[in-house]
Amino acid sequence: MDGRRYEVYDVFTDKVLAGNPLAIVHDTDGLDGTAMQRIAREFNLSETVFILPARNPAHTAWARIFTPDYEMPFAGHPTVGTAIALAHDRFGDISGTQDALIILEEQVGPVRCGVRLSADSAFAEFDLPKLPQEVPYKYDRIAIASALRLEPKEIGFENHVPSIWDAGVPFLLVPVHGLKAAERIVVNQIAMKDVAPTIGHRQLPVYAYCRETVLHDSHFHARMFVSDEGTYEDPATGSATAAFAGAIHAFDEPLDGVVRLSIEQGYEMGRPSRLQLELDIADHKLAGGRIGGSAIKVAEGRLLV
Repeated sequence: MDGRRYEVYDVFTDKVLAGNPLAIVHDTDGLDGTAMQRIAREFNLSETVFILPARNPAHTAWARIFTPDYEMPFAGHPTVGTAIALAHDRFGDISGTQDALIILEEQVGPVRCGVRLSADSAFAEFDLPKLPQEVPYKYDRIAIASALRLEPKEIGFENHVPSIWDAGVPFLLVPVHGLKAAERIVVNQIAMKDVAPTIGHRQLPVYAYCRETVLHDSHFHARMFVSDEGTYEDPATGSATAAFAGAIHAFDEPLDGVVRLSIEQGYEMGRPSRLQLELDIADHKLAGGRIGGSAIKVAEGRLLV
């Protein structure tokens, strides 16, 4: 059958029809950026990945990541899903367990991914492509509360306050008091224009989080909203989790060593997701980190374009 092979994975979950869906197009001969953008708009998922030959022979593949509207320099669930898909392509069906190292070339730079496959599961973990950096931000608690349709007293907890962090993609991080506040968030698109600054070509997305969780073994509960025109919620956001690592280090001041955290997201959407975050703390500084999660294939086929 002619056409371009594609797959759809649900990422940051081990169950179908949960997590964050991702389209992966493998056969990309003859496609330029304009054509990729049009195909991503056809899938209309939060991201679509196009696999090209690696420019560096030491790497596995060049991965171009598109939303329906623009190309992304880096994104977490496309990285996890693509690494798992390429590992499956490399090893096929397996009966035991199989580890793989996948290095993806993304706009942000090479991203190193470790993958573990088994007969009934797949997990990938990638190194943060860059350490999170704080972006100066003078927050207005009342304005942020209005933009999220919450009460001002529900913004912030402990010593966590709104902040902007960038680990490849910048996000406005907003701590809220608990699950009830998180569940009630509704983005006021007009008010958000006065709260979320524009960096690059887009108004910053908002990542709201609290320490109260649905699952007993989660450490944080999160929601992520694209806040500009066409506001929508994302069920699992690895790039936001990478940025969140900066806030955790700054506000929680973890001790030296490896800090392992589980973050739940997507529950309000009926797309429950789990993201694993590891922080390497040395001399009280954030020295590195990793984000991991499972993925499962839900569809495959051919694009007749």
